[in-house]
Amino acid sequence: MITIGHEYELDVVKTVDFGFYLDAENLGEVLLPNKFAPPGLAVGDYLVVFLYRDSEDRLVATTQEPKACVGEFAYLKAVANTDFGTFLDWGLDKDVLVPFYEQHRSMEVGHSYLVYLYLDKNDGRIVASSKIDKFLDDEKPHDFEPRQAVKLIIANSTELGYKAIINHSHWGVLYKDEVFQRLSFGQTIDGFIKRVRPDGKIDLSLQGGKQTRDKYADVILKHLKKHDGFAPVHDKSDPQLIAKLFGMSKGAFKKTIGGLYKQQIIRIEKEGIRLTGNSDPQTTQENKTNNNIWNKRK
Repeated sequence: MITIGHEYELDVVKTVDFGFYLDAENLGEVLLPNKFAPPGLAVGDYLVVFLYRDSEDRLVATTQEPKACVGEFAYLKAVANTDFGTFLDWGLDKDVLVPFYEQHRSMEVGHSYLVYLYLDKNDGRIVASSKIDKFLDDEKPHDFEPRQAVKLIIANSTELGYKAIINHSHWGVLYKDEVFQRLSFGQTIDGFIKRVRPDGKIDLSLQGGKQTRDKYADVILKHLKKHDGFAPVHDKSDPQLIAKLFGMSKGAFKKTIGGLYKQQIIRIEKEGIRLTGNSDPQTTQENKTNNNIWNKRK
């Protein structure tokens, strides 16, 4: 079923002087104004659009991309205060309203706020709320598993570390002694489920998976190339020094240099780590594969 506040690929079914009508199935035909239509659009074409209600309460489509859809959180800037509430810039020509009764505290123009987008039950328009806690239900079932990749929004800081919204649905915690980069309120970042505790609380990590390992390997290699192929650190070095140089934990550093060592990209010496002549992981892997094939043929 098609609903307001989301993106869909719809069929162009009619053209008029002021735009195009798209088939929105259960919502009927929806107008796409000319200013949002790409050149050459014609009946029978399919187009990805976002559906919302305009200032005159008409259901319309746009090819502009909002910074968030209904049911999602976003960090948005306040652009105007009115008698009804505060308008935020969410990427469309028509700004989104945060009614006064949905403001956690009074909003100021020029400041940004973490909000949740939802459909107002009275008029069906998209509105936002900065009272984010009421939209996160930790009692709601989930199927998160350790090492699962997730999207995080940094929402708060505590003595333990950072509270983050997981996939727009649940709270999780990043512990400060496991974070080796600067995080800011409202920031969207890739993360991982570290564990789900018996009480249902979720611990998070920014480290895990092949993508992270590749990123850490790239950081280390760039540092080595910038410093004549050598860094005075190894698997026995102080964790604070490793975090200062590379922005990662000692455990992540040890795993990464272990992988680079196995690929013969670095040597681990008494004084530190040093580049070998094989500084490209992909080339090294290709050479190993070719050598294995050659050995099998012999």
